[in-house]
Amino acid sequence: MSELGRLVGLSAPSTAERVRRLEATGVIAGFTVETDPRALGYAIRALVRIRPLPGKLHLVEKLIQETPQIVECDRITGEDPFLARLVVHSVEEMDAVLEGLSDHAVTSTAVIKGQSVKRRLPPL
Repeated sequence: MSELGRLVGLSAPSTAERVRRLEATGVIAGFTVETDPRALGYAIRALVRIRPLPGKLHLVEKLIQETPQIVECDRITGEDPFLARLVVHSVEEMDAVLEGLSDHAVTSTAVIKGQSVKRRLPPL
């Protein structure tokens, strides 16, 4: 809190109180650690659009939740109800993960080459 307070020009106790209020009102939902998957050996990052076969929506959602290489997944509008972020060590591992979904869904994969904008806060 001391370092954050210095950054915003407040004392540590004032900063701590404001953070507590932001947590209580739901503005701050939690704190996280940012890691670089590449530093952990995950050489490939990809976005995967996932379209469950008819009647398989809930099964596919469960498979997505149980797949550790899928580190984030959003429910979206359009033909493909899921957009997942995948991290893997190799193309072979990516193929194995996608094969695990293939009996129940159609996938479309785009390998991430770089990042133009890192995750950031919306304008406040």
